[in-house]
Amino acid sequence: MASPFVEAQAERAPDVLARLPGAGLPWLDALRREQLEAFVREGLPGARNEAWKYTALRALERRAFLTGDAEAAARAVDISDFVLPGVDGPRLVFVHGVFRADLSSLDALPEGLRLHPLSQALVEDAEPLRFFLSRGGEQAADAFTRLNAALAGDGMVLRVAQGARIDAPVHLVQIGTPADEDLAWHARNIVELGEDASLTLIEHHVGTGPHKHLGTQVSDIVLHARAKLAWIGLQEAADGALLMRRDRVRLDANAHARVHALELGGSLVRRELDAELRGEGARLDTRGVFLPGGRQHLDTRLDIRHVAKHTASDALWRGVADQRGRGVFHGAITVAEGADGADAALSNKNLLLSPHAEIDTQPVLEIYADEVMAAHGATVGQLDERALFYLRSRGLPAVAARTLLTLAFCRAALDDLDNEALREHLGERLAERLPGGETAA
Repeated sequence: MASPFVEAQAERAPDVLARLPGAGLPWLDALRREQLEAFVREGLPGARNEAWKYTALRALERRAFLTGDAEAAARAVDISDFVLPGVDGPRLVFVHGVFRADLSSLDALPEGLRLHPLSQALVEDAEPLRFFLSRGGEQAADAFTRLNAALAGDGMVLRVAQGARIDAPVHLVQIGTPADEDLAWHARNIVELGEDASLTLIEHHVGTGPHKHLGTQVSDIVLHARAKLAWIGLQEAADGALLMRRDRVRLDANAHARVHALELGGSLVRRELDAELRGEGARLDTRGVFLPGGRQHLDTRLDIRHVAKHTASDALWRGVADQRGRGVFHGAITVAEGADGADAALSNKNLLLSPHAEIDTQPVLEIYADEVMAAHGATVGQLDERALFYLRSRGLPAVAARTLLTLAFCRAALDDLDNEALREHLGERLAERLPGGETAA
């Protein structure tokens, strides 16, 4: 029997589908119906699904969400809620997954950058997006990707022309605001960098007040030969929010992506990063921190696949759990047959600040090629008592000493950010979330 969540989506779907941008296009209508039917048929993943073993969805199954709310999406938002230091380039803002032109900044885009909301592209010229959108539900066990493929009507379309170097960072903002009822929103992003292009993308999830909305977001990112992407994510959704994201990255020959992530907010948050290094010499560097506290559940999954020769990946992630917070980290590296000369490294270190906190970490390494350099490891523990004693002996109070050590532990994942102003801001936000962090910030 279907859960209340699945039943609610199926019951309201006909009206939602009729109102989505692009409705009436035969191929898009068929795609959306197909993915919705698959979602309803299969339902949400249960405990027997290995990929969801540590992230239970029982509470979500019992809830019904309204899909979209034009009145709530149009609610007044203070721009100071999402402005970031060191980020002064083009900006796209979405409230409950709906584009807000009044909060965005798309005037005088630099040469070589095309940036607009998906809702506009679906109305004006949807055919160039057909390949990307058709990938929406290709993974049979991924319910939230299917739901997103069926119901997403907005998001970001970003393209950088061959050889274009975009200096000012692009700022993508997703905002959740209080509403009378719990809402579900779905966003789809498409990012494509041409050969020899470069771009910095700042992705920012913000909660401007208490709510328990559900958001799903799927991003397809393609880097053509020798393209360079710096991608920084700051997730500080409302404390009760639920957020499911899947990012799929493809790197062609000698392309390079650098990913930094700071996961702070939300009640139940899952972020999946699937990367395929399919061109010779491609490189992916990922750095991240997740801080579950209270009763938060933060789940991060990396799936990095080396397909071509002489590719490289380096993943460094830190987790800190406090109170009854729970963190999950799954880091999988696959070196496929023929990917000779690959160089892959993954490190995940975690701290528990409370006897009731929990972090489950799963490093996975599979190698099917020759002449490979690979290393992976994971640890879960407490702060070093000797280091605490040293700081206490120098006059630091206990709380301040613990906060200082924890902050240093986390900042290892942020220290190589090039944007100094943004790096310091992320460090401050990190410090504020730690126990006793008000004084450390």
